Amino acid sequence: MRGQVFRLEQVRVEFRLNAIHERSLKHALARLLRREPPPVHRALDGVTLAVGGGEHVGVVGRNGAGKSTLLRVLARVITPQQGRVHVDRACRVAPLLELGIGFQPDLSGIENCHLAGALMGYSYREIEERLPGILAFAELGEFAREPLRSYSSGMYARLAFALATDIEPDVLLVDEVFGVGDEFFMRKCADRFRRLMDAGTTTVLVSHDLEFLCRYCRRLVWLDRGRIVKDGGPDEVATAYRAQGGHAAQPAA
Repeated sequence: MRGQVFRLEQVRVEFRLNAIHERSLKHALARLLRREPPPVHRALDGVTLAVGGGEHVGVVGRNGAGKSTLLRVLARVITPQQGRVHVDRACRVAPLLELGIGFQPDLSGIENCHLAGALMGYSYREIEERLPGILAFAELGEFAREPLRSYSSGMYARLAFALATDIEPDVLLVDEVFGVGDEFFMRKCADRFRRLMDAGTTTVLVSHDLEFLCRYCRRLVWLDRGRIVKDGGPDEVATAYRAQGGHAAQPAA
């Protein structure tokens, strides 16, 4: 894959904090009468970033730095309030955000495979042909026909990862999928990641595991307070990140 898959230019994403601050109708009405603007949290603040085809990019940062929001912008789940976002629409993107890719809890594992596959542009027949391999990797057994609400977090993670990686997407977006699962599952995931990367799949990985990111990525992006602090080689960025405890010494420019 060649060219740019993603290009972000001065992207800003803000969330209203009404749910946190307006704990009662009285509080909400008082704020409205005083004509106070709702409090906001700026999750991304002027982010400019490009990801080329075949790149393996890791995103690191403390909790609340904007990592998951960045992935949601790339996955087109969130539309920024400001800035420009270009996504190569010719690419099939598989987003693993919060251990899911559009799963519905009342549908079975098999039904969710067909639903998520359809959302990513695959036909019923294409997913049906891949189901044996997906279910074998996920190791669901008899639970494959049970509703997802009966799954453990590990089963949910295995199914989501198995589907997203078995269909061999052009782009894989992963948000902390390795936080759930035993040693054997993680080993299987690592082997499949290596195969996809060797095949040229563009990957953007969010993780708190710096060792994992340095091992599999050729580039790290460090986010802090919604801004890019450093973007470069994994060893260089990881060293700076650790030295400063994950926070920029000064507000990022």
